Amino acid sequence: MHHLESVKNTDPEIHDLIIAEERRQFEKIRLIPSENYASAAVMEATGSVLTNKYSEGYAGKRYYEGQQVVDEIEVLAIERAKALFGADHANVQPYSGSPANLGVYYALLKPGDTVMGMALPHGGHLTHGWNVSITGDFFRSVQYTVHEETHLLDYDAIREMARREKPKLLIAGATAYPRIIDFAAFRSIADEVGAYFLADIAHIAGLIAGGVHPSPVPHAHVVSTTTHKTLRGPRGGMLLVTEELAAQVDRAIFPGLQGGPHNHTTAAIAVALKEAAQPEFKDYAAQVVANSKALAEGLLEKGFKLITGGTDNHLILIDATSRGTRGRKLAKVLDRCGIVCNMNTIPFDPRKPFDPSGIRIGTPAITSRGMKESEMRILAEFIDRAVQVRKDREAQAGIKEEVRAFCEAFPAPGIRI
Repeated sequence: MHHLESVKNTDPEIHDLIIAEERRQFEKIRLIPSENYASAAVMEATGSVLTNKYSEGYAGKRYYEGQQVVDEIEVLAIERAKALFGADHANVQPYSGSPANLGVYYALLKPGDTVMGMALPHGGHLTHGWNVSITGDFFRSVQYTVHEETHLLDYDAIREMARREKPKLLIAGATAYPRIIDFAAFRSIADEVGAYFLADIAHIAGLIAGGVHPSPVPHAHVVSTTTHKTLRGPRGGMLLVTEELAAQVDRAIFPGLQGGPHNHTTAAIAVALKEAAQPEFKDYAAQVVANSKALAEGLLEKGFKLITGGTDNHLILIDATSRGTRGRKLAKVLDRCGIVCNMNTIPFDPRKPFDPSGIRIGTPAITSRGMKESEMRILAEFIDRAVQVRKDREAQAGIKEEVRAFCEAFPAPGIRI
């Protein structure tokens, strides 16, 4: 059968839009650090008949009959997660990262308890207690920041704040922090003040699985993650939990927050975890970091200011004002040049969140396409040229064409073009 034939016959409009998105993902350099290319195998599992089945409860303890196959799938996903990350227990049912985090709050806290996470403008996530999120509304939220000069996590300042605020839950993890996180330091702070320690590794789960970032599993009471991003799975969530808290956390996800799990996603998570256990995945993870470092170097040479001066992981945070522009403006210019990123606040940003000083870029998706260090030099050149022609739409269209030709040499996993 032809690719998407049924969609084409039933709904030509949606078919054409999917094809347009496929083309966009193929023809552009995708630098949003939370995005990637899932394999054809992962996408086939998400589009399978498993979407037809309801499965409230957990394997062996369901509310509906007909779970003979689903139970095996969920157990496989759980066992693979435990093996890959060395965890006591895994819950693969959260619909995504935010519900996974909310499940941890529900399991361990009462409304009004104090949570302490990284401030959103400094690189944290909405669900780490930011005020516009339910996590900042139902709980008393305090936020630590990075150091004013180095823009690095200041563990002494975090310890002092924890002693002062006495959080019930201490959260580590970030969406825009380009350096290694010291999970052991966080655990020692949590122990000192009697807090639970949650490590949110949504961004770096693939780097941890691939052995290029230290794992929080030996240190954290709970580890939460998405299953996409660097892990290259479907859009879903997962919790890795110590034996002592397993039953509490499971109860918080179901029946606490969710009904039936998305079985098609569970199967795709299992496929992605199998892929992540292969030796080639370690090569990919190492290449993500090597590419990130090479790209950072190339950008520094072009006069861009990078937050913390570089990167240890998949992510680079650029101060666009160092080149006389702003984050929002530069992100739009780059997109017109065929390079996709997102505007982002930088630590101690004087500008507003909807018109911030920075942009955030990362290397997972381009690494999945087989790009290496030499391509990072070319990419730094493209980004530099985009800044130079930011007022010239015609020149931007020219760069977009060059980028499209450049991308043709790098097949995108899961895309049939």
